[in-house]
Amino acid sequence: MNQELSDEALQDLYSWIDEIKLSRPKRNISRDFSDGVMAAELVKHFFPKLVDLHNYTPAHSTQQKLSNWSMLNRKVFFRLNFHVPDDTVKKITLSNPGSIEPVLCALRQKIEERKARTVSYCTKDLECFTTENENAMTENGPVTLENSNKKAGPIKKTQKSNPPVVLGENVDPAFRLLLEEKEQALQALQETVEILQTKVSRLEHLVHLKDLRIEDLTKHLENLNPSASHSGMSQTDSDWKNKQPENVGTETL
Repeated sequence: MNQELSDEALQDLYSWIDEIKLSRPKRNISRDFSDGVMAAELVKHFFPKLVDLHNYTPAHSTQQKLSNWSMLNRKVFFRLNFHVPDDTVKKITLSNPGSIEPVLCALRQKIEERKARTVSYCTKDLECFTTENENAMTENGPVTLENSNKKAGPIKKTQKSNPPVVLGENVDPAFRLLLEEKEQALQALQETVEILQTKVSRLEHLVHLKDLRIEDLTKHLENLNPSASHSGMSQTDSDWKNKQPENVGTETL
């Protein structure tokens, strides 16, 4: 962890860090990571369940920085089979140039290893799950239907079914963690959908009220227009009648 990195390795590391969205702008890597907060954010980006960011306080004091790194070692890094020595931590908290890069490089490697293990465990566990299901179906025998002369009913098996296969009795915690993350993401999406559905319902109600108001105003206008039209016609008829006798008299003579 104390070995110097080549320029190529450093550039690759910086590019990797730049791809990750962190809470603070990246200006000087030695100072940026000195309090351990951004290191915690790095791990949380890949494994959200491993890190509780509320435990890590942005700090300028060396004591708080040491506390953050100590907590990272105890609560996070050990789950990645990773540890930062005390002397290295002291150099990091003092923002010594070149002290953080080897640590981040080693941390990146541990993150990649855990990701690879997670994928491997997922694949193996799913293969095992599929095999066990196939075996259970074979042992239970073929599925049969009720007598064709009777009304269609539920499917009946010739033997009692085995208890449902429980996924992951001996599954690695990494796989359990992955499942929990997926469940949390699904729950968050469901909550978002419910919120959007509520907003849509409210908007539909508002549109309905607007339509009723427009309909009411339209009827009101229709009731006013015939009165005005009738008044105009009455005045015209009156004028015509006043002139009519004179014309009739002329024609009679």
